[in-house]
Amino acid sequence: MSIWELLAIAVGLSMDAFAVSICKGLSMKKMNWKNAMKTGLYFGGFQAAMPFLGYLLGTGFSDMITNIDHWIAFVLLVLIGGNMAKESFEKEDKKEHNDAFDWKTMIPLAVATSIDALAVGVTFAFLNVDIVPAVVFIGFITFFFGVLGVKIGNVFGSRYKSKAELAGGMILIFMGIKILVQHLGILI
Repeated sequence: MSIWELLAIAVGLSMDAFAVSICKGLSMKKMNWKNAMKTGLYFGGFQAAMPFLGYLLGTGFSDMITNIDHWIAFVLLVLIGGNMAKESFEKEDKKEHNDAFDWKTMIPLAVATSIDALAVGVTFAFLNVDIVPAVVFIGFITFFFGVLGVKIGNVFGSRYKSKAELAGGMILIFMGIKILVQHLGILI
């Protein structure tokens, strides 16, 4: 997997965290960089840990399903991306934004935004991706988007949340199609 493909996946995966970070920024009356960094660390940390866990799970049974691994990668990425794209069109109810940045608030948010990365980690096992640099890269990109999302949310409001989710979903769908097409020999 090239660095550009990994970057595309990392950006796609980070868009859920980015969207939630924007909401966290909305809840802040005044920009607080400590809370922005904390948000980036929670989201980046979980976004790195989940694909690693998925990779470990995937390597346990990858030998049994090598012949269909590209189909599994395709289905997982398209389903995750499609769900993200679908969510980008759903209207957000008039929810109160939680302005807490404690672990009781942040851990559930970090887990919720990184579940899709678990499935990507399984895909990485099938593709024999060098997992340690990949998860460090994904974690760093998500950290960056987490901090940026808090700042954007604090400054601009919620108008970019759905666009970020849509972009992330489309990137993951594209990567799933690319993996399938390459394994079927349609593209070289």
